[in-house]
Amino acid sequence: MVDLSDLLADLAGESEALEALVRPLPPADWARPTPAAGWTVAHQVAHLAWTDHVALLAATDAEAFFASVASAPDPARLVDHGAEEFLAPPTDLLPRWRSGRAALAAVLALVPPGEKLPWYGTRMSATSMVTARIMETWAHGEDIADALDVRRPDTHRLRHVAHLGVRTLGHGFAAHGRPVPATPVRVELAGPGGETWSWGPAESTDRVTGPARDFCLLVTQRRHRADLALTVTGPVADEWLDVAQAFAGPPGAGRPPLDPPPAGGPQTRAAGSNGVPV
Repeated sequence: MVDLSDLLADLAGESEALEALVRPLPPADWARPTPAAGWTVAHQVAHLAWTDHVALLAATDAEAFFASVASAPDPARLVDHGAEEFLAPPTDLLPRWRSGRAALAAVLALVPPGEKLPWYGTRMSATSMVTARIMETWAHGEDIADALDVRRPDTHRLRHVAHLGVRTLGHGFAAHGRPVPATPVRVELAGPGGETWSWGPAESTDRVTGPARDFCLLVTQRRHRADLALTVTGPVADEWLDVAQAFAGPPGAGRPPLDPPPAGGPQTRAAGSNGVPV
């Protein structure tokens, strides 16, 4: 079982790496469009700050959290409204994001084992909440990296994103209105250090294999499966790759295949989901 303090350290590391990428940007780069329709680099950071804020509310005042959900003027645009609400000049936005994530980490560190926190359509343990925050920070960091035409180094923290992607197999099917399969899927991924990360029964005939980064891009809907080096065996595994999403809410729109196919560098991509994490 993953230790909560280790997870929190990895969340801090993922957040600090992304902040190091955006901190030196001139104002013009904060206004760059990202692959998510209507969202700039600033929107991506504002979204992370807003989600930390509502997660803190869920962990400290469940009644206020539910009230914020019930009072949303347009539930379909809850995430967009959150990002817009937290938009600010970088000199204000960065300290807000930094202090908000620190406050959330301090509170989650004290959540008793087994206690479930309210969230959008579900309840989550502190470890699940932190894992989801790592996933979201990485995924929105990818949108920012695409906007800036940079490739970030892969780290061991991808394992948390991949783990959440595997755990949410059933959610992906259900979100798309499909029966949740009973057939187990074996997932074997090549980590950034050459190690193999695996989930599911070794004897399963439904399998997904490939680079961990590619799997993480798939389950966060940052790339279309046609642009990823994932090998799939079996009908359940094959269908899963069409519906996988490691975030809560309705099915994400995903992103179409690149045209032309990638030639080693990032390209502009159509919008995908900005969903709230599972």
